[in-house]
Amino acid sequence: MRKGIIKKCIGVLLAAFFLTINYSSFVQNIVKFPTELEIFEGDTQTLNFRLPLQVKIQSKDKKVLKFNDDSLKDQQYCQVNQPLAIQPVKQGHVNLDFRLFGVIPIKQLKINVTSQKALIPGGNSIGVSLYTNGALIVGTSEVTGADGVTHFPAMDAGLLPGDVIEKINGVTVKDANHLSSLVNKVKGIAVDLECKRDNRIFVTQIHPVKDATDSKYRLGIWVRDSTAGVGTLTFVDPRTKHMGALGHAITDVDTGSQLSVRNGEITESGIIDVKIGKKGLPGELVGNFTSKRKSLGTIIKNTSCGIYGKASVKLTNPIYKDPLPIAYQYNIKPGKASILTTVDDQGIQEYDVQILKVNRQTSAGPKGLVLEITDPRLLKKTGGIVQGMSGSPIIQDGKLVGAVTHVFVNDPKKGYGIFIEWMLEESNKIIE
Repeated sequence: MRKGIIKKCIGVLLAAFFLTINYSSFVQNIVKFPTELEIFEGDTQTLNFRLPLQVKIQSKDKKVLKFNDDSLKDQQYCQVNQPLAIQPVKQGHVNLDFRLFGVIPIKQLKINVTSQKALIPGGNSIGVSLYTNGALIVGTSEVTGADGVTHFPAMDAGLLPGDVIEKINGVTVKDANHLSSLVNKVKGIAVDLECKRDNRIFVTQIHPVKDATDSKYRLGIWVRDSTAGVGTLTFVDPRTKHMGALGHAITDVDTGSQLSVRNGEITESGIIDVKIGKKGLPGELVGNFTSKRKSLGTIIKNTSCGIYGKASVKLTNPIYKDPLPIAYQYNIKPGKASILTTVDDQGIQEYDVQILKVNRQTSAGPKGLVLEITDPRLLKKTGGIVQGMSGSPIIQDGKLVGAVTHVFVNDPKKGYGIFIEWMLEESNKIIE
């Protein structure tokens, strides 16, 4: 009886011990570590977990990496209760299996060794013109018919602001004018609409109503098919000519919906005014771009990590003559950095910032970095981060690490940035 109680107590104590260890901040830091780690040839990455972990190393090619100066040929297991220096030797990949006390599985990690990537940094003020696929519904309204009766065709069909009308009776909608033309061709006969809502396609039927004021058939909706604004170019890939900008999605001002891309253009832009940012009131760069401005390239994608396209002209940076190597998030650290941006007619300038925090991410997002503007020149001109600076490249230790994305409304000196690895990943998805 007594032995049974002792065994149960030991079991409870062991369970509590392992649960405490497993949910400790140290172990959770490993669990939250990404499942894949990119390292460039010539770089060294140090894992500093300082835990009683044993790592099993699996690799067909024993010459890809060294751990603490020892080749894979000389070891199959290593301990990480001390800092572990990962030293790339050649391109390839290695799988690591982390086990607490050599027994409890904690994490599997794939290390990819690739060639160093370098990008031409931006900082240019750009004009962005985007034309959507279909017609975006920004509002619904009533229609007074020729019979004097008030109708709500869009509401009756279940349409909502943010929906995108892509097809009418199987015909692809090009823009708002094309939508109106297709509706008036059917002369009031019910039509099938193919729409997109939150990346989901649905079909609904709607009855156009003849408007009493002008005898045109209407669906009771307000739509938008294009947008334009000012932002900042982040980079151009010298190898592919792919370009990335903004670091966040272009969304509709009324609905907040991410806009799809039918086609679009990036052009040169000049800054004609600056609205200085204040607490509770974000500032803004007022740009000037018209059809007479030089076209820099086309827009192919609008994603949560920015807009991407292809450069049509050769782009250079007056401050950094050569492409800059990039840094992945695990090589970025809190501390001094700089941004490249354009806020007046002096063109691209470099300004001091401080990286306050690095939020390690396992999936793409525009808020990986927290930064603060420290350069008195920029603070005097803008008050901090303002609208139009989105996409401004962030540089640390001679490497391109990310781009400015958002401002803190209550403290315009501070804001967020996106890791350059996420932007480069989206850029590489462009299909020629």
